[in-house]
This record gives sequence, structure tokens and C-alpha cells, in this order.
Amino acid sequence: MLELTLPNDTEIRVSRFVNGTPEQVWRAHTEAALIQRWLLGPDGWTMPVCISDVRPGGHFRYEWTNGDRGFYATGDYIAVTPHQRLEHVERMFLPARTPDMQVITTFQPEGQGTRLTMQMILPDKAARDATIATGMTDGMEACYARLDSQTVEPVT
Repeated sequence: MLELTLPNDTEIRVSRFVNGTPEQVWRAHTEAALIQRWLLGPDGWTMPVCISDVRPGGHFRYEWTNGDRGFYATGDYIAVTPHQRLEHVERMFLPARTPDMQVITTFQPEGQGTRLTMQMILPDKAARDATIATGMTDGMEACYARLDSQTVEPVT
């Protein structure tokens, strides 16, 4: 299950054990075809657009729909250490644009899986609280439960 902490007024920290090696979990977070299989939020949503250019200076764009409505996210990669760490700036359009959020994701081996930790840094307490109020953790847990139920081919 997803563990959420609030270390200070501008930070959200989420941690979760994920089935799969750091290499497999990394691929699931960086390869468009794999992202589209699990990063869908609650049941009934799809991701028809997934652009993932994982490199410093690269960008991503994810678009979700449930048939009646949709939203999207864009981001810019700052630092990339394969199989260990991703750092990017992210913004959501729900439809209004949310404040930029710096996200640092780490992939640490733990037993037979990976400890995934996301540090999300927002500009102020109001933005942090508004982000939490969206119910983001419910959607994130649904995504990671879906990822846990899928098999990601080993990296060769």
C-alpha cells in the first residue's frame, strides 16, 4: 500500500513497495508502451497519448480519458540516472493548469522487489494541500496495484 508523509509545508512524499526489480520498475516508468498499460488511475480510464523522452532536457506528455472527460500532464526531465533516479518538473491540466511540481523518484532494491519513493515539491503549502485534496493517492494506489498485477519483461 501507498505510504504518504508530509515532511514540511511544501513537500509530499509517497513510498510504495512494487513487485519487480529496479530495472523492471524503471522501464515501467520510462517506456511509453509500458506506461500506457498501468498509469491509468481508476478503472475505466485510458491513456491514448503517451510521449516519454527520458533524458535530461527531454519531455513527457500523458493524456487520459474515460470517454466523457479527460485531462493531461506535461513535464520536463532534469536529471536521469537509469534504474535509480528520475527528476522532473510536472504540471497537470485538470483543465486549469496546476502549479509546477518538482518530482524526484528513486528506485531502490528491496527484497524481491523495489522500494519506489517519490518526493514531490510544490511552491507553497496551499499548492501542496490542493494537490492532496485531488485524491491523488487513491489514483496512484490504483495505478501501482495494476502495475503489481502485470509482468514487465526482464531487462536484457
